[in-house]
Amino acid sequence: MSRWVVVLAGGVGSRFWPVSTPERPKQLLPLVTEKPLLVEAVDRLRPIVDPAHTLILTSDALASSIRALLRDVPAENVIAEPRPAGTAAALTWAALAIAERDGPEATMISVHADWAIGDDEAFRATLLEAESIAKSSHALVTVGIVPTRADPGFGYIQPARPAGGASKVEQFVEKPTRARAAEMRDKGYLWNSGIFVWRVGDFLEEVKAHTPELSNAIRTASRGTPTQFFSSVVMPISVDVGVLERSSNVIVVPGDFGWDDIGTWAALARVRSKDEFGNVTSGDVHLLDCSDNVVHVESGEVVMFGVNDLVVVTKGKLTLVTTTDKASDLKRLMESLSASEPGTT
Repeated sequence: MSRWVVVLAGGVGSRFWPVSTPERPKQLLPLVTEKPLLVEAVDRLRPIVDPAHTLILTSDALASSIRALLRDVPAENVIAEPRPAGTAAALTWAALAIAERDGPEATMISVHADWAIGDDEAFRATLLEAESIAKSSHALVTVGIVPTRADPGFGYIQPARPAGGASKVEQFVEKPTRARAAEMRDKGYLWNSGIFVWRVGDFLEEVKAHTPELSNAIRTASRGTPTQFFSSVVMPISVDVGVLERSSNVIVVPGDFGWDDIGTWAALARVRSKDEFGNVTSGDVHLLDCSDNVVHVESGEVVMFGVNDLVVVTKGKLTLVTTTDKASDLKRLMESLSASEPGTT
């Protein structure tokens, strides 16, 4: 048996503006510890996956930076997508590459580069459990996170047996209202983490059966270049929508290891150390009578007095001030800035 890991590391991380940029997006930033998120993701899996069996899927613009950052991952294992084509295409190309190198029996663990994990050992143990189930059942296995809150920012998975343990997936639910999220949490639904484990041959068979959007691309895959493959994708589609939601052969394994998606500045309050008043700070910061703020200072000094629930970020001559609630909507701010003053972002 041969085990591979695929790390999805594309995207620009616009919700971490102004620190995250197209040239240095959030997966290349040290947002949770002193290491960039991508380095943490790869290091976390080293005890069970050799770097030589690690594939990084990213954009053309980031490939060279990632190769320089991950020097023990073979350069050819950093795969540049010539254009965004969705996670279904990205994971299909990875599965084809693994099958060519190691055959259809090889197992593939798919993770994202921008997560925080509280318990690395429990994380790895859950992945190995999922792998064992994938091998014995020939199913596509996803890890559903046991919710710690009613979060409307995540998709949810309904297990056929919500009492715990591995179970067939009853349905996937897109991001709900907060009230609906609370109801689903009470009923034993799990967060859709985007963690997948399968034999590459089983995954490719499901893609061929359920994902016509990739039919042309799979036919061109024998030509051997990512450019030809991704250029043949009819339309971008996620692996959740294009494969998992259309298949009846999906199993979910509950995971409880302190998983969190580092999606916004406000998310840092959940994954980094706080002071006694709930503030999370990085850089030269002085606070008095302040609580529940997230402050990230790359240049200068920030002094805050008597304010709560703010996000303050400095980079060069630019300072961003917003609320923790509004931090998830920075894309709209960037669009506004771009429209009024080209080049600002």
